[in-house]
Amino acid sequence: MEKEYKEEKERGTIHGLVDVPELSLVYMHLDLGSFHSTKQFVEDYKTSGRPLHVLICNAGIVKPRPEKTDDGFESMLQVNYLSHFLLIGMLLPMMKGNAVTDDTRIVLVSSDAHRMCRFNLAAINYDDDPMKFSGFDYYGRSKLYQIMQMYSLQRRLKNSHVTITSAHPGTVETEIGRDFKDVKLYQFFLTMTRFFGAMRDPLDGARTIIDLAVNPVYQGVGGHYYKDCSVASVTSTASDVQKQEALWNVTLELLKGHLSEEEIFCLEGADP
Repeated sequence: MEKEYKEEKERGTIHGLVDVPELSLVYMHLDLGSFHSTKQFVEDYKTSGRPLHVLICNAGIVKPRPEKTDDGFESMLQVNYLSHFLLIGMLLPMMKGNAVTDDTRIVLVSSDAHRMCRFNLAAINYDDDPMKFSGFDYYGRSKLYQIMQMYSLQRRLKNSHVTITSAHPGTVETEIGRDFKDVKLYQFFLTMTRFFGAMRDPLDGARTIIDLAVNPVYQGVGGHYYKDCSVASVTSTASDVQKQEALWNVTLELLKGHLSEEEIFCLEGADP
C-alpha cells in the first residue's frame, strides 16, 4: 500500500486528492497570535454564510526563546493551543447546528512531542528567566494540551454528531523550525532525520490528517490519537482524566471574557 501510494503521488494521480480538476478555495485572514484576529475571523466566517462540517486545527509554531503575544501569553501556548480552543468554542454552536449532516469533525494536529515535556499548570504561561526557557518543552506542552482537550471535549460531545480526534503528522519538511536555524542540536536532528529517511514532505505529513477529515470509516468516531492513519498510544499524563479536567478549567479561566456564556454552555455539552 505504501509503495502504491508513493507511485501515485509521483504521477499526481492520488484518487480524490490531487486529481480534482478544480478546487474552490477562499483565503481568510487569521492570526492565532491575537485573540482579536481569531474572533474577527470567526465573525467573518459566520457572515459569509458558509456551513462548517470539518475544522482542522493545524497551525503551529516553535520558539527557542519565550515571546509574549499582545494578549500577554507565551506565544506557543496561545498560537498552538489557546487560540485553537477559542476558535473551536466560537464555531462549535455552528457545527452543532448543522442540519444537513450527522457527521461533523474536528481534527487537532498534535505531535509526538507531547511525550517529551512536563505538565505543570502553575507554569502554563511562562514568566520566568528567559535563559531557563526550553522551547521544545513548551512546544511539547502545547501539543499535550491539544490531546487532553480532545479527550475533555469528546466526553462533552458524546451525545452530539460532532467528533474530535488528534493526530501526529510526523517530522515534516516545513518552515516550523525557522527560528532554530542557529541551534546546532536542532540542525543535527534535522540532518539525521533526513539521512535515515524519516523526514516527510508536506503531502506525506498531511495523510493522517486528511484521512481523519474525510474517510467515511471515522464517522461517529472520536476521542483517539492517530499516527500513520492508525490509532496510537498517548502518555499517561495525556490520558489522565483529572489532569484533563484541571487543564480544561484553567483554560476557561485564561479565556475568560473571550467566550460567551452560550459558547461555554455549548462546549460543556449543551445544544446551541
